Parts: sequence; structure tokens; C-alpha cells
Amino acid sequence: VIEARLASWIRRGEHKELVVAIIGLGYVGLPLMEAFVKVGFKVVGFDVDETKISAIKDNTSYIKHIAHERIRAVNETGRLHVTTDSAALVEADAILLCVPTPLSKYHEPDLSYVIKCCEVIAPNLRKGQLIALESTTWPGTSEEVMCPILERLSGLKAHTDFAIAYSPEREDPGNQNFSTSNIPKVVGANTDAERLMATNLYGQITRAVPVRDLKTAEAVKLVENIYRLVNIGLVNELNHVFKHMDIDVWEVVEAAKTKPFGFAPFYPGPGLGGHCIPIDPFYLSWKARGLNLPTRFIELAGEITRDLPRRVIEAVADALSVRLQKAVTGARVLVVGLAYKGNIDDMRESPSITLIELLRDRGAIVDYFDPFIPETGASLDHPEIANMTSICLEADNLAVYDCAIIATDHDVVDYERIVRTLPFVVDTRNALKHLQARYAKKIVKT
Repeated sequence: VIEARLASWIRRGEHKELVVAIIGLGYVGLPLMEAFVKVGFKVVGFDVDETKISAIKDNTSYIKHIAHERIRAVNETGRLHVTTDSAALVEADAILLCVPTPLSKYHEPDLSYVIKCCEVIAPNLRKGQLIALESTTWPGTSEEVMCPILERLSGLKAHTDFAIAYSPEREDPGNQNFSTSNIPKVVGANTDAERLMATNLYGQITRAVPVRDLKTAEAVKLVENIYRLVNIGLVNELNHVFKHMDIDVWEVVEAAKTKPFGFAPFYPGPGLGGHCIPIDPFYLSWKARGLNLPTRFIELAGEITRDLPRRVIEAVADALSVRLQKAVTGARVLVVGLAYKGNIDDMRESPSITLIELLRDRGAIVDYFDPFIPETGASLDHPEIANMTSICLEADNLAVYDCAIIATDHDVVDYERIVRTLPFVVDTRNALKHLQARYAKKIVKT
């Protein structure tokens, strides 16, 4: 079936006649939906969250760095249909899965969202469809987990009746230089026909980079994030050593990156955040354990980065003791930035949340300021910060705090007001570098 319909598929793809369904309209699925609509495809957007579907229908974005106008623009094309009804997936020629793949509390891969998607897709699966997973996972997931479910519940045969591909997401929220349309898409499939189907489809929105099979493509995403994890662990370890040698690691990295080859800059911080680096590398280490193979670099980098929030709290404790003769217990601490990185509203796996937890565990009174996250809401993923509200950054409000921790470096924050008003500020992001000369005695760098 796949090979017989290949020529028709490619023709329909080039003429934008294929219907594309996207499951999961979050930080990955929403811009992917926009990209396909913008080039001319009809798109079915599916999500179980009714608030997201309602927002899109109302031309409203629920992601800070995606403007409302972008949602309105895709709606005005008339080519977008968003729904919570899985029956709408039957009209799709391609179904792209953009769902979470977190770690369980035992630090093992949690594929429950992927499995549920397959169970939702299977009853409506028809011959000739392409199913592509974009979520990060361990090599072998598409073939060993997805295919058996789809085959068992549909009665169809993978690689023959329907196609399977893997194309890892490469979103970088808040990055003004790169978007879905100019970031190349790695595409893997186990047969030539399936690979051609997938590369033809993704090639309509950006440059497609084919690799030989599913597990190779799955490995690509892991390598990208393991590379970042290991280097972030390394620079944080160097920071710890250099601090005892009175060397500023930020100055070292800035100088080192002037070398035009053989060096890529990474920077220290208060911990790892987002849905990629703190999670994805450990999918490979979990898989490797099943093969009785060590992954020492991954495990070591994980140990170093998991310890970073504790180091920040120790810096706070030391500074409170030396500067104010206070303990952490009873101290009022302001965490500046709740998002996991600057200029976005995404707080998934944010180290700021861990900092708040650790401070409260030691008896501190903690508030936060983040212009991108005015309130945390119910925060089911992080009940420990549920229903918190960002303070207003006025001098009278700031005056009650003993110190602040800059955990996220948003560009729009008035850092000078914070430094000028508070007794001291712990800077984990080098956000105060332009104020260092003027307020050196009030700045604690970690």
C-alpha cells in the first residue's frame, strides 16, 4: 500500500493537498501547526485540553512568545480545524505526535502520553496514513512501542499498510533567530518509501535531513541534548573550581569563544530547566542499563547539574550569615525569574522551583518576581508553587526582602532597582555584569 501510493503522496504533498493532523498543541505542536498552515496545508489540531482549543478558536495565544496575531492569521486562512474529538483524525493523511515524554519518579522514561496517543489513533487508522513521533524518547520506541499498539488495535501492518517515521522536535522558545520554518528537520524511517513520504512532507516547511532508520533519528535528538548536558555540567564544575582561584568563569568563556573553531560556549547557572536537557539524556542511560552498558558521562553530568540549586542556597546562607548575621530560617528571599530561561513563560522543570522548595525547607519566606508569569495558578505539575503571584517590582515591595536570587535573566527586568534596594543579590546568570563596577559589594556571584 505504501509503495503503491508513494507517487501520489509526493504529488499531493508538493501541491499542499495532504491533510496534516497534529496531536498536542503545546510549545512544539502549536508552532508546527502554524508552519504547515502558512505554507498551504489543511491542518487538524488535536488536544485533550479544551482551554487550548477554545483559546485558538478565539484567536488567543497561550504561549507568551507566540503573539495573538499569529493565531489569528492561521485561523483567517480557513485551513485550520482544532478539536478535542479524536474522530477528526480519520481525515488526516499524516498524524504528527507532539506530546510530553517525561521521566517517572523513579527516573525512568514515562511513555504514557505516547501510548495513549497510539490508542486514540488506532481505531481511526487507515491505509496510506503516515504516523510520525516528534517527542524525545529512547532509540527503539517507534518500532518497539508504537508499532505493536497501532497494529494490534487497527489490524493494519506497519511499514506496509501505514507508514511510521520519527522527526525530533527542535524548538527553542524565545529564540528570535530560529523558528520551525528555518530549523532543519531530521527524519528517520525504516523503509525508503516511508522515508520519502516523511521527508517530502517535512520538506514543505523546512529543510529535511533524512537518516537511515527510526532508531537513528531517535538517537539524534538524544545526542543533541546529551551534548548540552555534558557541557553544562562541565562549565558548572569549572565555575566551582575557578571561584576558589578568584577567576571569573564568565570572563573565561567570553574570551575562549573568540576562538573561531573547536569551541562552543556554555554558561553556568542555578540548574537545568525546560523539557529537554533535564530529562532526555536519561532516556539513553535507562536504555543502556538494559543492555548492561555504562553511561558515565551522562550520569556524572546529571549529578553535577542536580546539585546546582543546593550550591545556590548555600551561597545565600553564607551571604545572609556574613552580611546580615541572619540564618536562612525566617529570612525573606525574592526569587527573580520563575521561567526556566530568559524571555519566555515556560516554567517546566525550572530550577527556580527547586530553589523555592529548598528555601522553604530551610524556613525562609519566599516570593518570586517574573514579568512573564504573573501567577502560577493551580500548577498541577508543581503543587509546591501552586497559587503563587508575582510581586510588583516597586521599591516599597522590595524593601521587605533580605536578599534576591536572580535565577532567570529576563531582558525586561529593572535589575538596578533590585540591587540598589536590597542588602545583596545572588546572581546565578551574570545578569548584573553591567552593574558590577557600581554595586560590587552587593553582588554575590555563584
